Amino acid sequence: MFVLCAEEIKSRLRSGSACYNSVQNILSFRLLSKNLKIKIYRNIILPVVLYGCETWLLTLREERKLRVSKNMVLRIIFGSRRDEVRGEWRRLHNEELNDLYSSANIVRLMKSRRMRWAGHVVRMGEERRV
Repeated sequence: MFVLCAEEIKSRLRSGSACYNSVQNILSFRLLSKNLKIKIYRNIILPVVLYGCETWLLTLREERKLRVSKNMVLRIIFGSRRDEVRGEWRRLHNEELNDLYSSANIVRLMKSRRMRWAGHVVRMGEERRV
């Protein structure tokens, strides 16, 4: 069971990466607003990655992989920042990304979806199979 979940998560991350590659030009286009880019991420890439996440068993390794993939896309969306002290361009740190992207952590989002799915299962009748 655990190996199947790890393979499913890898498959979902590959599908999300393919989806990201298809919209990469749009996300790196500087004339589009960041709000529009975030909407593209939330409505196109994130559902592909999280499809079926309600049944996944997560380890810390898989949680880290999910956070890394999310942060990779967010770094493209928000771009780099100019360091005020050195005057050099640098990548955004994870804390800065979390401040800019005000949505919940991807793992927390998965857990809330899992709880919502569990509520649906509890309300199902005895004659239905899960």
